[in-house]
Amino acid sequence: MEKVKIENRELRFSTHGDGDVIDLTNRVQKVLDELKLTKGTVTCFVPGSTAGLTTIEYEPGLKKDLPILMEKLIPKRSNYHHNATWGDGNAFSHLRHALIGPSVTIPFSDGKLILGTWQQIVFLEFDNTPRKRKVILQFIGI
Repeated sequence: MEKVKIENRELRFSTHGDGDVIDLTNRVQKVLDELKLTKGTVTCFVPGSTAGLTTIEYEPGLKKDLPILMEKLIPKRSNYHHNATWGDGNAFSHLRHALIGPSVTIPFSDGKLILGTWQQIVFLEFDNTPRKRKVILQFIGI
């Protein structure tokens, strides 16, 4: 019987601010390759409350469409109570984070992430300023 391992790693990168859509798929797969785990799951988690993680087809049209959708659903310029409280003008980023969420969990088998042909793991920056970000990866597997 093989013993289950739990391994934590971090990805670090900088963003340009609201609207950045960053493909993390190859970076996550590279860490999985280094760990030599064959089957299990990886949870990707962004600490903080002004960014999100999801999966999409990472292609130029959707990279443009996603920020447009976010603007339609949760506009930057609205009368948000958070802005009145803190004066930082980023209430929209907190609300977008709440909608998308801070994490995704992806299964893997034979040492490869199990994703659809056109599915990638993406980081979404919602904050109104450039940020230094990290994403926590927790692998559980054998």
